Amino acid sequence: MRLNRLLASVAILAMTVSAATAQTPAGPPQSQEPEEVIIDQGVLRPFQIAVADFDGQNGADLSQVIRADLRRSGYFEPLDPASFVETGLTVANAPNFPQWTSIGAQAVLYGSVTRRPDNRHDFGFRLYDPYRQCQLASYRFTATLEQWRRIGHKIADVVYQRMTGEAGLFDSRVLFVSESGTQLNRLSRLAISDQDGFDPVFLTDGAEIIMSPRFSLNDPNEITFVALGKDYSRIYLKNLSTGRTESLGEFDGQVLAPRFSNDGSKMAFSIIRGGNTDVYVMDLASRQVRRLTNDPGIDTSPSFSPDNSQIVFTSDRSGSARLYVMRADGSGQRPISRGGGIYTAPNWSPRGDLIAFTKQGGGRFSTGVMRPDGTGERILSSSYFEEGPSWAPNGRYIMFARQSPGGDTRLWTVDLSGRVVSQAGYAGRGSDPAWSPLLDEQPSNLGAGGPDSCST
Repeated sequence: MRLNRLLASVAILAMTVSAATAQTPAGPPQSQEPEEVIIDQGVLRPFQIAVADFDGQNGADLSQVIRADLRRSGYFEPLDPASFVETGLTVANAPNFPQWTSIGAQAVLYGSVTRRPDNRHDFGFRLYDPYRQCQLASYRFTATLEQWRRIGHKIADVVYQRMTGEAGLFDSRVLFVSESGTQLNRLSRLAISDQDGFDPVFLTDGAEIIMSPRFSLNDPNEITFVALGKDYSRIYLKNLSTGRTESLGEFDGQVLAPRFSNDGSKMAFSIIRGGNTDVYVMDLASRQVRRLTNDPGIDTSPSFSPDNSQIVFTSDRSGSARLYVMRADGSGQRPISRGGGIYTAPNWSPRGDLIAFTKQGGGRFSTGVMRPDGTGERILSSSYFEEGPSWAPNGRYIMFARQSPGGDTRLWTVDLSGRVVSQAGYAGRGSDPAWSPLLDEQPSNLGAGGPDSCST
């Protein structure tokens, strides 16, 4: 059995139990650990992977980024480099397999950082199965040396993809509302960081209250958010690469919860007008607005299905907040949530198979998922307070905000099995996270076609 099939089957079992850079196949020849990763309920043992320090400039730091990404996924346990018997690995040669099986390594990753004549650098690496004594992947990214941290995320994505059969998630970013100050004098700023919390940048200055940041899944450089001023509320569009910021215009009423359609052509949001809250959709090219709901209840938090044919939203029209689904034109509105409690903040998975939500009941808040028809509801995480689920680009992890009694609000993640719960890497206070799509498409050719490649 191929190693990646074995790993994929275990990953699937665990889930069901509950810049631009040049990319070419490789030729033959500082990081922050997550504060807490909780793996409970007797989850299967993570896979032991040996990630050796890469040769060359920033090589050791790059390897540490890869280890941290893989560990945080919950499916890998990087071995302590102090346990490595073989050292001095080079991409020109295969490893000494018995020396890696002797320490229990189920996979071995190593590589090098090499300067090119144009002052860019090649980040080449190899991934081996020491038990079958064959190569799983061989690849080379070319980028500037300043991009070494991002290259570490991209290599972690290749490893994750090759060994689980699922798309990666590490080469991505997170938008969130950064909070500072006291309860009576709170500063709210829009912030963005790498998915592991590194390199945070503040995009607003705190003059306005920021709510509901979201990425366009069609373009990770396009974002939207709500800014509340003293006597106004506005939906803004911002391009992260150009810095351009524009308002969607003035509305008669307070605007809430904007979200792009998945092709980036439309924006769904809510307007509070005359004591009523309804869902609207705007065509971003023409700026024409159409009302989708018309009910005395509160209809809000719309989220498009991946094919843009449907929208899930929250409504209390039946007396308590439940999840509803309608066609993209507003027709066919029907409830889907069936359990007790209050359902809010629905978010359609990029895979289309599940809808994430926040649920309040029994004095606790929970993060859960259900199928688009409302069946198969599962609670993944529950605590004193949590809200605002956002999907990782591969649809296998969810980020949300969690607060302990009397504590600060922090960003957390949970996998679809509910067994791997981790505080996200950002060290500060944060809420309302939004996970970007992958910044680049993952490589389709992992260069594992040579004579020492693992058989299919």
